Amino acid sequence: MHDSILGGRSDRQLPIGNEIFLDHVGHFVPDAAAARDALARAGFAPTPVSIQVDPRSGAPTGTGNTTAMLTRGYIEALFRTADTPLGREFDAALARHAGVHLVAFSVSDGAVAHRQLAASGFRVRPLVAMQRPVETETGAGTAAFTVARVEPDAMAEGRIQILQHHTENEVWQKRWLVHPNGTLALAGLIVAVADVEEATERFMRFTGRDAAPCASGRTVALDRGHVHVVSPEGFAALLPDVAIPRIPFIGAYGLVVASLDAMRNLFARAGLAAHAIGAAVAVRFPEELGQGAWLFAERAADFPWIRPCGHSAHEPR
Repeated sequence: MHDSILGGRSDRQLPIGNEIFLDHVGHFVPDAAAARDALARAGFAPTPVSIQVDPRSGAPTGTGNTTAMLTRGYIEALFRTADTPLGREFDAALARHAGVHLVAFSVSDGAVAHRQLAASGFRVRPLVAMQRPVETETGAGTAAFTVARVEPDAMAEGRIQILQHHTENEVWQKRWLVHPNGTLALAGLIVAVADVEEATERFMRFTGRDAAPCASGRTVALDRGHVHVVSPEGFAALLPDVAIPRIPFIGAYGLVVASLDAMRNLFARAGLAAHAIGAAVAVRFPEELGQGAWLFAERAADFPWIRPCGHSAHEPR
């Protein structure tokens, strides 16, 4: 794979130095098996279900997951496993709507990121060590993370967090990286908010990166990936087929694929409608994954957040 797959400098899964990457997005779903089946129907190769635990006590944290691991980044479907504070936060988010409620950025040092969040004016929670069991081709393994979180009301858009990976090979196992729909990488996400300037300023402080005007809003450019912040009107202009259940709304995310033609053919067979947005293609999530949409493109430069402000092209395909 060439580093140009995401139009950036980094041909690596994990950041080094002071880099910050868009690591993964998380769907909150009511039914783990149905979500896993929906991912498979859409041409992903989901991993087996796993339950997250506190490494100190071995107790469930409150959620479990299944994932679609990509050559760069991943997609997660989360479900409730226990009546814990984290489980109750999950319940509250799911009561608003099923769909994407989690965005995770990766860094090389979670403790440093935790201190920087506090220094940037966020009310932070204690740094957390998390792990989940994984099966590898040679036997049982463990995926381990350090997670820096802010208080729930600090980022109204959802569970927005920063993490440090400790077990790259266990998380991104080569056998899970190839998908029938040809998806290669997580490129960016679209968040609809009531106040674009206010939300952009928070995402800039959260990530330590600047923003620039772009199609229908402002984009925070990371060392790998983008966060595209738009008004409800801007979101509707880009994705008129996607209803907004509430504001704020993490309503879509972008994925780089090997071939749009192959992806469209697979989705047509699966009964999932695809619509062109310029050189990208939008597909609403299956109901089992909640409300929102995928955007697919063969090049990172083809996503709508790269285009100049005000340009929109939505047509049926």
